[in-house]
Amino acid sequence: MTTPPDYDRCARLLNQADGLLITAGAGLGVDSGLPDFRGVHGFWRAYPALGQARIAFEQIANPAAFAAQPRLAWGFYGHRLNLYRQTTPHQGFALLRRFAERMTHGAFVFTSNVDGQFHKAGFDAERISECHGSIHYLQCLDGCHAGIWPADDFQPAVDETRCVLTNDFPRCRRCAAIARPNVLMFGDWGWHDARSAAQQERLTRWLRQVERLVVIEIGAGTNIPTVRLMGERCRGELIRINPDEAHVPNGRCVPVAARGLAALQAIAQRLSAYEA
Repeated sequence: MTTPPDYDRCARLLNQADGLLITAGAGLGVDSGLPDFRGVHGFWRAYPALGQARIAFEQIANPAAFAAQPRLAWGFYGHRLNLYRQTTPHQGFALLRRFAERMTHGAFVFTSNVDGQFHKAGFDAERISECHGSIHYLQCLDGCHAGIWPADDFQPAVDETRCVLTNDFPRCRRCAAIARPNVLMFGDWGWHDARSAAQQERLTRWLRQVERLVVIEIGAGTNIPTVRLMGERCRGELIRINPDEAHVPNGRCVPVAARGLAALQAIAQRLSAYEA
């Protein structure tokens, strides 16, 4: 029998904290309507053209795909870029900001998501660490230089039935080679990580200031455990929100087997008792 989430304990931990670290995986975006590519069949449901070709996520999210089939690779990433630009962050983002406003040191975000939803939801850009980069930035596919630049001027036109880019590729500003997203892909030795490294340095400095840390982990799975390990390694209490994999490694963690938005709403309701 599954134990009901202890939302009262979550609220008590947040009420006592002076800093909130939000660690987020793909599951956070599900309540905004974003796919999380859970399993190969889940990925193929989101991208049926790739399913018909039996191309797995690891094969298309790979710099080799840009070299071999650039229109297909940019069809996939161009569709994602358009989707993320059109998506409105769900109410849970605002609740997280509200939790942080109660605390002396506010919040910092650590996420493997490349969708830019925390930026769109109004979080301080100086307090977001995107460990896998951001689809909203580009870099040279040929690696002629280590710079990156915003993808704002690139408007992908994608034939979704074939998952192919139909307009011009984004181009490197220096050598005019095809540009690629500044995201960490599978088998990726060419990712320029300077932006993400600087974000991580700011996070490390922030963590040193916080004395009573609470980590809220949302929608982070075990397949690629980067986000999970980040929260577990931090000192302080960990609230793990995940509908399917809420298990925790020790007693200092609070497992919450629920979707992100529903859990945050329930926590906010309990936390309101401390605001009276």
